[in-house]
Amino acid sequence: MRTPANKSPAIKLQNHSKVKASAKRISNKAQWAMYISALVLNDAVILILSLQVSYVVRFVLNLPIFNLGITPLPTYYTHLIYILVPIWLVIFAGVGLYQKPNLLGGTTEYSLVFKGTSIGLFLIIVAGFLDPGFIVARGWAITAWGTSFFLTCLGRFILRRVVYSLRLRGYFNARALIVGANDEGLSLAKQLIEWPTSGMTLIGFVDKKLPVGTILSDDLPILGSLDHLDRVIQSYEVEELILATSSISTRDKMLDIFQRYGTSGHVNLRLSSGLYEIITTGLTVSEVAYVPLVYVNKVRLTGTDRLIKLALDYGITIPALLVLWPFFLIIAIIVKLDSPGPAFHRRQVMGVNGQKFCALKFRTMYVDGDEILESKPELKAELEQKGKLKNDPRITKVGHFLRKYSLDEFPQFINVLFHEMSLVGPRMISPEEMAHYKRWGINLLTVKPGITGLWQVSGRSDISYEERVRLDMHYIRNWSIWLDIQLLIRTIPAVIKSRGAY
Repeated sequence: MRTPANKSPAIKLQNHSKVKASAKRISNKAQWAMYISALVLNDAVILILSLQVSYVVRFVLNLPIFNLGITPLPTYYTHLIYILVPIWLVIFAGVGLYQKPNLLGGTTEYSLVFKGTSIGLFLIIVAGFLDPGFIVARGWAITAWGTSFFLTCLGRFILRRVVYSLRLRGYFNARALIVGANDEGLSLAKQLIEWPTSGMTLIGFVDKKLPVGTILSDDLPILGSLDHLDRVIQSYEVEELILATSSISTRDKMLDIFQRYGTSGHVNLRLSSGLYEIITTGLTVSEVAYVPLVYVNKVRLTGTDRLIKLALDYGITIPALLVLWPFFLIIAIIVKLDSPGPAFHRRQVMGVNGQKFCALKFRTMYVDGDEILESKPELKAELEQKGKLKNDPRITKVGHFLRKYSLDEFPQFINVLFHEMSLVGPRMISPEEMAHYKRWGINLLTVKPGITGLWQVSGRSDISYEERVRLDMHYIRNWSIWLDIQLLIRTIPAVIKSRGAY
């Protein structure tokens, strides 16, 4: 925290504002209008392509699965495209695929595409049932649904990467102001700054305690006090107002801010989750004696979500074990021949609701690893601090290879089969490591640990403990089946590159 001696805070803030304004030659509203127009055009072209591809797959390629000896006139399905594409675009609009809050969100956007394409398929089926004159081949309809979903997601993925690139150049960014420069406010600022594609450009804080012009970390200034909030928002053309709820001392003050900006057409008000960020395991509001009370779920995933994740786990794990068991046997034999000791290592870790279990791995260390580490106190200290050693003398020759390509973790498919782990989840930790998670540990124990996860595809051991905690919390708060599928796909190149694997 500092105030420059050779430059007044006001001059610095003016320069800061000009730099951000120079990168924004087109208004945010116009930028978003252009992007949404591009999305509509993208979806229309892809839907036309998908329906045409479906015709070729169903009728031209003459695949055995579809070979019924019937080939309708191409004009029938061409005319059908003119009818279905506009209807499908209306459905996309209805599910929110052209609404700003649902865009650039990755898995959220994909789930809406799935919903939209599924509704489109359902309407085709219903139309065929209600109108005997409306005839479409079932193979064509199913193929159209699959290709439209996949290609639409692919097109939106490419457009999203274009927007992320433009954000680094100053476009598609909204000026953001944080109310509260306490620990929570500073933590929010740090996370937003470390995520340059967030779409927010922080210009500073307003705070009731620190004087105007105080420069905080990352050169973010105090622009004013809460009493001058209106003037700061107007002067700096603030579009996103982020309220660090723990910085507001009274309920009345928070309600006042909400009443002034909660429905504003010029400023988006966002409230940090405060205490609820710690317990985002799933909250349910229910009435007890006509009083609405918030119930904290003991586990993060319940009901349909739990069943879907279980289906994904078993749908991949069971076939994988049936195919890979000879490979497991070969690795176990190599481990035994490389150094004395068992082929498998059992590591006690924390499971759901704090239940401990033994996670299986192929042994990658010498059995006298503790004695080896005791002779190197500097490495022991590094291990206690970071939880990993880049050059660990306890690891065997075969162990280095197994760890590099994550082959040592294959036996954890058995843990998944026994319902102790999941394919995708937070990083598994030992009871001793819980201290590093501090207050966030309550969240971590509401889901099963995963063989892979955000930490796996983000650098594994190269990232700090603080970053691991943040990634785990992000996964828990934002879980969806689409996020799991995305992380499984991203795991393949992460393992091949072997970044952070040691």
